[in-house]
Amino acid sequence: MLLRELEVRKAKSKSKPYKLPDGGGLHLLVKPNGAKLWQQRFIFMGKEKLLSHGQYPVVGIAAARRKRDAAKQLLAEGTDPSVQKKLDRITANNTANTTFKLIAEEYLENLVERELAPATMRKKHWHIYDLAESLHNRPINEVTSAEVLFLLKGIEKSGRRETAKKLRGTLSAIFRLAVVTLRAENDPTSALRGALLPPKVTGRAAITDEKRLGDLLRSFEEFTGWPVIIAAMKFQILTMTRPGETRGAKKDEFDLDKQTWTIPPERMKMRREHKVPLSQQAMKIVHAHWPQIEDVQLLFPSLVSNRKWLSENAFNSALRRMGYTKEEVTAHGFRVTASTILNTKGFNPDVIEAALAHQDKNAIRRTYNRSSYWDQRVQLMQEWADMCDEFRKP
Repeated sequence: MLLRELEVRKAKSKSKPYKLPDGGGLHLLVKPNGAKLWQQRFIFMGKEKLLSHGQYPVVGIAAARRKRDAAKQLLAEGTDPSVQKKLDRITANNTANTTFKLIAEEYLENLVERELAPATMRKKHWHIYDLAESLHNRPINEVTSAEVLFLLKGIEKSGRRETAKKLRGTLSAIFRLAVVTLRAENDPTSALRGALLPPKVTGRAAITDEKRLGDLLRSFEEFTGWPVIIAAMKFQILTMTRPGETRGAKKDEFDLDKQTWTIPPERMKMRREHKVPLSQQAMKIVHAHWPQIEDVQLLFPSLVSNRKWLSENAFNSALRRMGYTKEEVTAHGFRVTASTILNTKGFNPDVIEAALAHQDKNAIRRTYNRSSYWDQRVQLMQEWADMCDEFRKP
């Protein structure tokens, strides 16, 4: 006879455990301490076994019967339900421990092995630890496309379309790592193609007029702040490099006899060594700021320490102090300035691109450009420096 709810609820404990049968091998074990446990006896491969289905009243009669029937179905299929229960528990535990954060940290370790630029690593950390914090404790195989879209749309609505796009790329890389290591079945970001608004493309604010560039160069002479900042900005303009490449310039990267500066791959955006021919004006700055202390390497150190880089905002902060707004000019825009003026004056665009360390998409052409344009780049850099001198004249 099947048990009734009232009978189960009213069952009293005794000095010894006893069972209330419910049929199909299921019974309720009432223990001396009052605990009531659902158990099921079954035979598998000729051996009698016992399977636990939980404690009453957390597991009610109906739930216990469903578990009994599921176990009987497994038996009919030739599976030991007690073994399957252990496997299900292991799977659930592994799923809970294979969280988005754990996979993301493994992804970051892979990036460290690839020796990505520090700025890129800082951005990836920001993506994962700040922007994607809501996903940290989620089992990675349970994260849905809708969940990721909700996260990205929140960022997009704040006006940061480019950030949302970049974050989607980072998330996709993490999910793909989980897929290829058999810890997720798919990449939920793949369903989001076209779901985000395109970023509003805005170029680097830059001066592209010769007269205005001359005004800027004269403003450098009137700057009353840390002199190294002005020297570094002048050097960046003359070498057509990125601000970070200039701020990290070290004396062991320079060949004073050959008048060259070789920037190592780890400090280049494209992770390729870049050799810069130095004009006479650039060499003058190098000699003026050559570190005299043997173990000091930086040419343009911070005010607080000769072993620390100038801050990332040092150049732009100086430009603001000179009265230039961020809509008028930025340190990154110095490269646009050089490129625009030189192209306008009819210099070879390929030589200009090589001087800017822009990577040609054609691998054969890229190799050819690096080897064949050196003499032309040497000439270009000197002519550019001479032009800057002319622009600076009142």
